[in-house]
Amino acid sequence: MVKCQVVMDALETIAPKRMAEEWDNPGLLVGALNQDIHKILVCLDVSDEVVEQAIEAGADMIVAHHPLIFRGIKKLRTDLPLGHRLQQLIKHDIAVVAAHTNLDIAEGGVNDVLAQAIGLSKLSSFVIERQDVDGSVLSMGRMGSLPAPMTVQDFARQVRDALPTEHVRLVDAGPRPVRKVALCSGSGAEFIQKAAFMGADVYVTGDVKYHEAQQAVEQGMHIIDAGHFGTEFPVVEVLKERLTEELAEAKGTVEVIADQSSRDFFTVV
Repeated sequence: MVKCQVVMDALETIAPKRMAEEWDNPGLLVGALNQDIHKILVCLDVSDEVVEQAIEAGADMIVAHHPLIFRGIKKLRTDLPLGHRLQQLIKHDIAVVAAHTNLDIAEGGVNDVLAQAIGLSKLSSFVIERQDVDGSVLSMGRMGSLPAPMTVQDFARQVRDALPTEHVRLVDAGPRPVRKVALCSGSGAEFIQKAAFMGADVYVTGDVKYHEAQQAVEQGMHIIDAGHFGTEFPVVEVLKERLTEELAEAKGTVEVIADQSSRDFFTVV
């Protein structure tokens, strides 16, 4: 076993908390820093199914991408979903940690994992947020290139096949071949204008609305909406491996497992 603080230190190495956006709520959300940790479950969302999975697996910590607690809680109603979830976590002594926008921005984090999965290379910054303490650039999303130009239809199929999704939504802006790609995992439609300005042939993200798609077409840029889940879930397995590596040097042993059961809320019928 290791102390919760040891796991927090490992996460700090992978995705420093200082990188998170000001509005975000990463870090230890449930539990105590001196808590003993034997097994960690890594996931995207702390859902009821994930909590049950943690209980059945004997995990005493959940490391999630999305914060379980995001805004202030004025009531703890155990007859409502969040309250019941928190009750179960506390009852079974399961700590919960979130690495959200800090993991989006960090090198090797959500956006780098997405870029690698869909076949991009020569990665560079996309939306520059600010400078880190060492002077390096902190960027939300990535720009990258394909090895050779391809049609947007073929690239859309490549993205679909590379990610945990049964479908993607393609916004076809016309006969423009794809080589330069901008991406932002999760919900990144607010950066469509930025992607077009930087000369992206296609923008890969999730949660795109009708008028946002229209805006992209008017600027001659394709969009591939691979969904919030599809663009972010691949980091779960990678984070499990990185945590395992970081904790291998700790005094004590801890097992790290990845959520294998979660699926996208959206399906096509």
